[in-house]
Amino acid sequence: MPLYFWNDVDFKRCQESYFESFEGLWRHGDWIRFTARGTSVIYGRSDSTINRFGIRMGTAEIYRVVEEISEVRDSLVVDLEYLGRPSFMPLFVVLTAGQKLDQALKEKITQNIRTKASARHVPNEIYVAEEIPRTLTGKKMEVPVRKLLLGMPRDKVASPDAMANPQSLDFFVNLASALNGSS
Repeated sequence: MPLYFWNDVDFKRCQESYFESFEGLWRHGDWIRFTARGTSVIYGRSDSTINRFGIRMGTAEIYRVVEEISEVRDSLVVDLEYLGRPSFMPLFVVLTAGQKLDQALKEKITQNIRTKASARHVPNEIYVAEEIPRTLTGKKMEVPVRKLLLGMPRDKVASPDAMANPQSLDFFVNLASALNGSS
């Protein structure tokens, strides 16, 4: 547990981040679901945040409304704002078998985000990915995908040995090359 944040002289940011959910209790923010079989699924940080246009939102809030759509099996979102670059927020979806990302489905996804999460967090673009990169423990690899899309080399962002599906990065490496104008 952090004791304080740098330059948080009145302890306000630390208090808001970790103590507002349950008075007097520290909450670090992992989501977990217990299944009917008695097992659990750890979804990762509920407090992963995207600060878009000055409005902070956890990526889990976006995943919740996107993945409730029957045509979507999985998703990942990152904001590519960096060192003064304007925000570009792509959303990556893995579709259920037989589905296509047509205009109607794009509108359904963006409408769900707009009305159930935040109009400021509607993605700039929606891409279909075959799978979402995950760690060996099943957490979505938002930071490595973001770094790839910002131009960092694959070998600097993720170790294949720490991934459940290292081949899933191929899609993001190719997209990064296209977005950054590399050949």
